[in-house]
Amino acid sequence: MASKSKRTLPPLKSSAQASSSSTTPPPREQPADAPTTSPPAANSSASTPPSNLRSLDFETTGTDIPTSLTKTAESETAQGQREDGGQPRERTGARSSKDSLSSIERRRRMLSRVTLAILLFAMVAEGAYMGREWEAEELKEKKMTPETAPSTRWGRTKARFWEFFGVFSEPQWPELLPPPLPAPHQKPYTLLVSLENLLVWSTWDRQHGWRTAKRPGVDYFLAYLSQFYEIVVFTTDPSYTAAPIVEKLDPYNMFITYKLFREATRMVDGVAVKDLSYLNRPLEKVILLDTHPEHVKTHPENAIILKPWKGEKGDKGLIAMIPFLESIGIYKPPDVRPILQAYAGKDIPIEYAKKEAELKAKHVAEWKEKHKHGAGVGAFKLSNLFGGSSNNTSPIPPTYLEQKRAEAQAIYKEEQAYIASHKEEFDRLLEEDRKAMAREMSGSLWGAIGKMAGVPPPPMSEEQAKQSQAAAQGQIVPVQDGAAKA
Repeated sequence: MASKSKRTLPPLKSSAQASSSSTTPPPREQPADAPTTSPPAANSSASTPPSNLRSLDFETTGTDIPTSLTKTAESETAQGQREDGGQPRERTGARSSKDSLSSIERRRRMLSRVTLAILLFAMVAEGAYMGREWEAEELKEKKMTPETAPSTRWGRTKARFWEFFGVFSEPQWPELLPPPLPAPHQKPYTLLVSLENLLVWSTWDRQHGWRTAKRPGVDYFLAYLSQFYEIVVFTTDPSYTAAPIVEKLDPYNMFITYKLFREATRMVDGVAVKDLSYLNRPLEKVILLDTHPEHVKTHPENAIILKPWKGEKGDKGLIAMIPFLESIGIYKPPDVRPILQAYAGKDIPIEYAKKEAELKAKHVAEWKEKHKHGAGVGAFKLSNLFGGSSNNTSPIPPTYLEQKRAEAQAIYKEEQAYIASHKEEFDRLLEEDRKAMAREMSGSLWGAIGKMAGVPPPPMSEEQAKQSQAAAQGQIVPVQDGAAKA
């Protein structure tokens, strides 16, 4: 059989070859007698593609590509692939903004460096200045002594640095109470009393909302002890919630001298603390009643911690403290802190009642021993002969404490009788004060709104102008009903 010839196909051209062949004209034929010239040796190497370029199916002619440009192209291609996730980024030929800065940018950069240098220098200088020695006036303001104040430069710097943040943790005023009154009017001791769970108890339910109950005996407690103490309500509750309650406890402002709220406390480890060093009173004559030990941890030697009252009816805890506090006001010890420390951790009403009973028994025994053969009994019998009373009354005189207690109770009864007889007058004065305050607040509000709106004030009469001019010159202006005569 005849062999079957294979049919061969021409090789396929690449797209580059096809495009080059379609655009490049065919070479011109040369005559046969034309001399054959060989290309120069330098150009012979140009026909071979560089090894670092991708091999193609066509030959290139021209000059060699410099090695530096080849490496630059490779690095730019690799960088473009890294930045674009594998896709080469097209190069535009523009210069990078990192290498060229405008005059404004250079000036801004220089200014920022100079500012940073000045700031660092100021911080170093301020740190050195804050480490200076303490001054006497500064120690007085900080309520420190040379023994308790930091002595090292670092300690002084740290103490003065943290003082900048005191506005968030310190009381609003360096002295919580005004200076004491002159001797005849100022009470010898100061009694700080907490509010919630000591004098009152507040509860909330869905039916009635917030309700506040007074502790049994709170009125007698405040009125009676106000003879011996400067009573100050000191609470950790804010003023906008506690002030109305305090006004209900003492509506006529006769027994509670001052009121201190949360704004007067100091924050220590996130807890509101009643720091007595800001009180502006001698601490040896200050007693603090509270129900939370964490509120008095700066001065526990001045504090009496009582059991919180939870609204129980018939409670006697507050009344039971009166004899102990009363005895301090009567005997007037120079320092109350040793006395409070002696009763620390004990049930003060029970322990003091035992102590007072012992003193009473001792007083009776001494009197009997002194008048064992005296004329007391004979005089009693002789009075019976002359028609005197034969009541079986004890001839033993009361103790000093009992005498002063009887006097204080008599004064309390007189005060209560006076308040009851003038209650209508007190209520009328309170109502007038409320109305005057409401008028003042209303006038101030509308006046402020008018000023904000640009409304001119009403013109003054001739008499008002004369009074205003006289007041400006320091002359006496007639006053009627608590305000200048209009």
